[in-house]
Amino acid sequence: MEKLNSLLMDDSETSLFLDYYELTSGQSNFDHCRNNRITETYYFRSIPENMGSYMVAAGLEQVIQFITNFRLSKDDAEWLRKSSKGALSDGFLDYLQNFRFDGDIKAVPEGTVVFPNEPMLTITGKSIDVQLFETYLLSVMNFQTMVATKASRIAYAANGVPFLDFGARRAHGRDAAVLSSRASYIGGASATALVSAARKLGIPYSGTMPHKFVQERSSELVAFREYADSFPNDATFLIDTYDTINGAYNACAIGKELREKGFDLKGVRIDGGDILKQSGEVRKILDNNGFRNTKIIASSDLDEYQIDYLTRNNAPIDMYGVGTRLDTAANYNSMSKKGGVSALGGVYKLVETEENGKHIPKIKISSSEKTTLPFDKQVYRKTKNGIILEDIIDRPSSAGYEGYDKLLIPILKEGKIIYAFPSLEDIRSYAVAQTSSIPQEYRQLEFTKQFPVKVGEDLLNVRDDIIRKNGR
Repeated sequence: MEKLNSLLMDDSETSLFLDYYELTSGQSNFDHCRNNRITETYYFRSIPENMGSYMVAAGLEQVIQFITNFRLSKDDAEWLRKSSKGALSDGFLDYLQNFRFDGDIKAVPEGTVVFPNEPMLTITGKSIDVQLFETYLLSVMNFQTMVATKASRIAYAANGVPFLDFGARRAHGRDAAVLSSRASYIGGASATALVSAARKLGIPYSGTMPHKFVQERSSELVAFREYADSFPNDATFLIDTYDTINGAYNACAIGKELREKGFDLKGVRIDGGDILKQSGEVRKILDNNGFRNTKIIASSDLDEYQIDYLTRNNAPIDMYGVGTRLDTAANYNSMSKKGGVSALGGVYKLVETEENGKHIPKIKISSSEKTTLPFDKQVYRKTKNGIILEDIIDRPSSAGYEGYDKLLIPILKEGKIIYAFPSLEDIRSYAVAQTSSIPQEYRQLEFTKQFPVKVGEDLLNVRDDIIRKNGR
């Protein structure tokens, strides 16, 4: 039988997670002995439509793991040697097989609230080396930052009601499902339905039952009874397979049987229909039958906009299950039916080179919306009473920022990790504190205005001078 291939990578295979131009530019730099020290910065220019006015940084730990373990295997080098038909030289491939990153990295900690054009991660090192990280960095950090932000918006809309990550089956692949569970938890999800993610990440997992479980039995009552027999301490029934109201009465009937055995009905789940109306009707049925402590869980293509609608209309919901639009970070307003591409346009750009001990500023000019800021940078943030007052982008050596916090902190120094990576629980707590620090007018679900990030005058003057010299 032909061997089947999952096409999914393990850590030993990720060193080929590159766009080919990272190798071709590296080869040419290698040929011409151009491997001077440079700095590249990761940031995003704008926030996607329907995603508000801030983002929650996520994905740093996976990027650092990739960078500190990057090295081409012998088999991968041989494959590249043959498949490139000699375009990639033996000398360059040997360089990649003996690779060890010896540069510096600084970044905002995961969970940090960031705004457009603010550097989130800066890498300084040899030109060939720094270029190799672009595809992996953008893939991981763009995606996790989008999902963590989406989760924080859902948490805001839910107004204290917990929500679960139900989206693995709609995520864009196996790896994306695990990463989205991680980012969802950072952003505020209480648990995940994906068991492998819970195992890897050490986070809570939860779930109820599928419609299939009900359908394959002779009646809904039989299905609930058998489930309760297997899980008497955690009896939560999916009540909308046939008719939600009848399902609620059947849940109460089995709940009374549970009480006779010393247990109780933990919850019921509604997975479709008019959730506002049905949750109110189900709440009355539960209360009238003595199940006031039984929780109502709602799911079915929910997002922050629908949850906000339910919250504002006092829907008696105790927990939400959010799937597709969370794990895909859907850039879509389900109420207005408007949206765009669900992707964060994060970029990774050269900002300076070092030549003969001097720092030479570099920018991209091609169009005004894509013009970059030169030099290595820092983001200075001033807060008062826990609320963000001001962010300023300037050079790390700039004076006059007493009383400001520096958002980017050292992660690697000469290739060695000098940062104590926090636990996922600590990142999650930090993210909650960070989103609570956003001024209320910038926290709204519907975009109202962009937080006014300032740029230091020296940076602007250098940028404008380079633009003038290049004839624009």
